[in-house]
Amino acid sequence: MAVLVNNLQDEIPVSVELISLLEKIGAFALRLEGVGPQGEVSIVLVDNSHIHELNLTYRGKDSTTDVLAFNLQDSCTNSDEDTLLGDVVISLEKAAEQGSALGHSLKREVAFLAVHGILHLLDYDHDSDAAEQEMKEKQEMILNNFNL
Repeated sequence: MAVLVNNLQDEIPVSVELISLLEKIGAFALRLEGVGPQGEVSIVLVDNSHIHELNLTYRGKDSTTDVLAFNLQDSCTNSDEDTLLGDVVISLEKAAEQGSALGHSLKREVAFLAVHGILHLLDYDHDSDAAEQEMKEKQEMILNNFNL
Protein backbone atom coordinates (compact mmCIF):
# COMPACT_ATOMS: atom_id res chain seq x y z
CA MET A 1 0.00 0.00 0.00
CA ALA A 2 1.16 3.47 -0.72
CA VAL A 3 0.84 6.69 1.22
CA LEU A 4 2.05 9.52 -0.97
CA VAL A 5 2.90 12.84 0.66
CA ASN A 6 2.98 16.01 -1.41
CA ASN A 7 3.99 19.38 0.07
CA LEU A 8 2.30 22.23 -1.83
CA GLN A 9 3.08 25.02 0.64
CA ASP A 10 6.12 26.99 1.71
CA GLU A 11 4.91 28.63 4.94
CA ILE A 12 6.05 25.85 7.29
CA PRO A 13 9.28 23.88 6.74
CA VAL A 14 8.63 20.17 6.14
CA SER A 15 11.32 17.74 7.22
CA VAL A 16 12.09 14.37 5.71
CA GLU A 17 11.30 12.97 9.16
CA LEU A 18 7.73 14.38 9.03
CA ILE A 19 7.13 13.00 5.55
CA SER A 20 8.43 9.59 6.65
CA LEU A 21 6.20 9.64 9.73
CA LEU A 22 3.13 10.44 7.62
CA GLU A 23 3.94 7.60 5.23
CA LYS A 24 4.44 5.13 8.08
CA ILE A 25 1.47 6.14 10.21
CA GLY A 26 -0.79 6.24 7.15
CA ALA A 27 0.27 2.76 6.05
CA PHE A 28 -0.21 1.48 9.61
CA ALA A 29 -3.75 2.89 9.78
CA LEU A 30 -4.63 1.38 6.40
CA ARG A 31 -3.26 -2.06 7.36
CA LEU A 32 -5.05 -1.91 10.70
CA GLU A 33 -8.32 -1.32 8.88
CA GLY A 34 -7.76 -4.20 6.49
CA VAL A 35 -6.84 -2.24 3.38
CA GLY A 36 -4.86 -4.50 1.08
CA PRO A 37 -1.49 -3.77 -0.50
CA GLN A 38 -3.20 -2.18 -3.51
CA GLY A 39 -4.65 0.64 -1.36
CA GLU A 40 -3.33 4.14 -1.91
CA VAL A 41 -3.88 7.42 -0.09
CA SER A 42 -2.50 10.83 -0.93
CA ILE A 43 -1.66 13.30 1.85
CA VAL A 44 -1.36 16.86 0.57
CA LEU A 45 0.18 19.57 2.76
CA VAL A 46 -1.12 23.06 1.99
CA ASP A 47 -1.36 26.54 3.51
CA ASN A 48 -4.42 28.24 5.00
CA SER A 49 -5.46 30.04 1.84
CA HIS A 50 -5.40 26.82 -0.20
CA ILE A 51 -7.51 24.85 2.27
CA HIS A 52 -9.87 27.81 2.68
CA GLU A 53 -10.48 27.78 -1.07
CA LEU A 54 -11.08 24.00 -1.05
CA ASN A 55 -13.43 24.27 1.93
CA LEU A 56 -15.46 26.97 0.16
CA THR A 57 -15.52 25.19 -3.21
CA TYR A 58 -16.35 21.68 -2.01
CA ARG A 59 -18.18 22.21 1.28
CA GLY A 60 -19.63 25.69 0.86
CA LYS A 61 -17.88 26.83 4.05
CA ASP A 62 -16.13 30.19 3.83
CA SER A 63 -13.51 29.42 6.45
CA THR A 64 -10.12 27.86 6.99
CA THR A 65 -10.13 24.34 8.36
CA ASP A 66 -7.40 21.96 9.47
CA VAL A 67 -8.07 18.84 7.37
CA LEU A 68 -10.29 17.77 4.49
CA ALA A 69 -10.76 14.22 3.25
CA PHE A 70 -11.81 13.61 -0.34
CA ASN A 71 -13.01 10.03 -0.68
CA LEU A 72 -12.66 8.69 -4.21
CA GLN A 73 -14.51 5.46 -3.43
CA ASP A 74 -18.28 5.24 -3.79
CA SER A 75 -20.96 2.67 -4.50
CA CYS A 76 -19.90 2.56 -8.16
CA THR A 77 -16.25 1.69 -7.52
CA ASN A 78 -14.82 -1.76 -7.02
CA SER A 79 -12.35 -1.63 -4.15
CA ASP A 80 -10.54 -4.68 -5.57
CA GLU A 81 -9.79 -2.77 -8.78
CA ASP A 82 -9.73 0.88 -7.69
CA THR A 83 -6.65 1.43 -5.59
CA LEU A 84 -6.83 5.17 -4.88
CA LEU A 85 -8.92 5.59 -1.73
CA GLY A 86 -8.70 9.37 -1.69
CA ASP A 87 -6.86 12.49 -0.68
CA VAL A 88 -6.26 13.94 2.77
CA VAL A 89 -5.50 17.68 2.61
CA ILE A 90 -3.89 19.24 5.69
CA SER A 91 -3.22 22.91 6.36
CA LEU A 92 0.19 23.05 8.01
CA GLU A 93 -0.45 26.61 9.15
CA LYS A 94 -3.65 25.55 10.92
CA ALA A 95 -1.91 22.46 12.34
CA ALA A 96 0.85 24.68 13.78
CA GLU A 97 -1.74 27.01 15.35
CA GLN A 98 -3.74 24.15 16.85
CA GLY A 99 -0.70 22.25 18.03
CA SER A 100 0.61 25.32 19.80
CA ALA A 101 -2.77 26.00 21.43
CA LEU A 102 -3.04 22.38 22.61
CA GLY A 103 0.59 22.06 23.70
CA HIS A 104 1.36 19.50 20.97
CA SER A 105 4.30 19.43 18.62
CA LEU A 106 3.68 20.14 14.94
CA LYS A 107 4.65 16.51 14.26
CA ARG A 108 1.98 15.19 16.62
CA GLU A 109 -0.73 17.52 15.31
CA VAL A 110 -0.04 16.74 11.65
CA ALA A 111 0.05 13.00 12.39
CA PHE A 112 -3.29 13.31 14.20
CA LEU A 113 -4.84 15.18 11.27
CA ALA A 114 -3.49 12.62 8.79
CA VAL A 115 -4.95 9.72 10.78
CA HIS A 116 -8.23 11.60 11.23
CA GLY A 117 -8.49 12.19 7.48
CA ILE A 118 -7.57 8.60 6.60
CA LEU A 119 -10.22 7.28 8.99
CA HIS A 120 -12.77 9.52 7.25
CA LEU A 121 -11.74 7.94 3.94
CA LEU A 122 -12.45 4.56 5.54
CA ASP A 123 -16.00 5.66 6.49
CA TYR A 124 -15.37 6.63 10.11
CA ASP A 125 -17.29 9.69 11.17
CA HIS A 126 -18.18 11.71 14.24
CA ASP A 127 -21.85 12.40 13.50
CA SER A 128 -23.03 10.69 16.72
CA ASP A 129 -21.56 10.34 20.19
CA ALA A 130 -20.90 6.62 19.69
CA ALA A 131 -19.26 7.13 16.27
CA GLU A 132 -17.17 10.01 17.61
CA GLN A 133 -15.99 7.89 20.55
CA GLU A 134 -15.06 5.00 18.24
CA MET A 135 -13.10 7.34 15.97
CA LYS A 136 -11.31 8.99 18.93
CA GLU A 137 -10.29 5.62 20.36
CA LYS A 138 -8.95 4.44 16.99
CA GLN A 139 -7.00 7.69 16.48
CA GLU A 140 -5.44 7.54 19.94
CA MET A 141 -4.50 3.87 19.54
CA ILE A 142 -2.73 4.61 16.24
CA LEU A 143 -0.95 7.70 17.63
CA ASN A 144 0.09 5.81 20.76
CA ASN A 145 1.60 3.10 18.58
CA PHE A 146 3.95 5.82 17.27
CA ASN A 147 4.54 7.32 20.74
CA LEU A 148 2.66 10.48 19.85
